[in-house]
Amino acid sequence: MNKKTENFLGIDVGGTHVKVGLVNTKGEILHFAKEATASLRSHESGFSLAFVEVVGNYLRQFPEVRHVGIGLPGLVSKDRTTTLEIPAISELNGFDLKNALLKKYPDIIFHLENDASAAAVGELHFGTGDTPPNYLFITLGTGIGSALIMDGAVFKGVRGNAMEMGHMLSRGNSRLEPLIGRNGILKIAARFLEKFPEESGKLATQELGMHVLVSAASEGNPIALKTFAEVGEILGEAIVSTIRILDVNEIYFGGGISAALSYIMPSMDKTVHQYLSPYYLSDIKMQRATLENDAGTLGAAALCFMD
Repeated sequence: MNKKTENFLGIDVGGTHVKVGLVNTKGEILHFAKEATASLRSHESGFSLAFVEVVGNYLRQFPEVRHVGIGLPGLVSKDRTTTLEIPAISELNGFDLKNALLKKYPDIIFHLENDASAAAVGELHFGTGDTPPNYLFITLGTGIGSALIMDGAVFKGVRGNAMEMGHMLSRGNSRLEPLIGRNGILKIAARFLEKFPEESGKLATQELGMHVLVSAASEGNPIALKTFAEVGEILGEAIVSTIRILDVNEIYFGGGISAALSYIMPSMDKTVHQYLSPYYLSDIKMQRATLENDAGTLGAAALCFMD
């Protein structure tokens, strides 16, 4: 691989869209396109084979590409060949994706990874800050994803799928993801709206959504601020446990809901400082990741650096 001049394909597979970017070694997206996941699912060949064909379309469009990185929303085998459990696209469960791709395109090198891990790798290679070689990466969005970068590599665990923080048990023995993923946050807001209707402000007349909630928080809306404060407490508790287990001191937050991090951070920081000892707090850093909306595509492309 010529890391100075080569272009890569970064493919971010999601429940709504498959995003495809032609990315150079500087992390610049030279071409970007989206394929509707629903159209691939309804294809006569089924999603899995339709996806393989779509990859071929872009390889033909960009014949200079020799490395393709693919971020997947779920569990992948430790050897990164087979998609094990992909909740948003169940057709991929147990599919030997890498070998299906190699069968069709034997001259291409494919890199498969969980999407949160891919986003973490993207921050490592393309982040605009001074990214360290060791950090916890948490994605806040429809779900909660996480990854650990340790000594510049993805920490996979014993069987290949470590760091599923979204499935940690939290309050009321509920998983973290239903509690503070997108739907969970909206449920928290709805509960506060019912409990404090006099504080609803513009939220009383608008359809509740994340953009509306973040906008309301920026205007000092009490319901929005209460909502994100509770999110911060719950997330902070999970971070305390994770730090105690991993002994990690730097944390990056990505995903769409990280746009609300400034409203989540105060209660999260307070919780972390309440439950961790001085050893852990002496050099802890928590900050928003830098790639923002391009994290999925750039993260998938950055996987091509990992071999």
